[in-house]
Amino acid sequence: MLNRLDEMLNFHTQALRVRDQRQQVLASNIANADTPHYKARDLDFKTALQGALQGTQTGGTALATTAPGHLAGKAGGSDAGLLYRTPAQGSVDGNTVDVDAERAAFAENAIQYEFNLTRLNQQIKGLLAAIQG
Repeated sequence: MLNRLDEMLNFHTQALRVRDQRQQVLASNIANADTPHYKARDLDFKTALQGALQGTQTGGTALATTAPGHLAGKAGGSDAGLLYRTPAQGSVDGNTVDVDAERAAFAENAIQYEFNLTRLNQQIKGLLAAIQG
């Protein structure tokens, strides 16, 4: 029974995680709009979501252990799945951030995040209504 509930909620849960990751990348691009030689990055949402749903998405680079008692872990802040954005127009300082395009992508991603959150809430409310009768 719990497996079916988990499967039902899994899609929107994973979509929220990927949308959150993309929002952070877009915010980083906007924050570095004036940084010389900064290369704008983006996340291919479809590929990242498919990887998250299949459980093949890597959470980071494996950390090296130097002693037998060390725990294997994953490094945070991985660049796995991030792509470089193709600049629409070159700049003198080598920065590829187009602030207008980044803001538009940021706003669109925020709307999609809100949609996934609303759908997840609707599913949970439907479950509660079914349980309460």
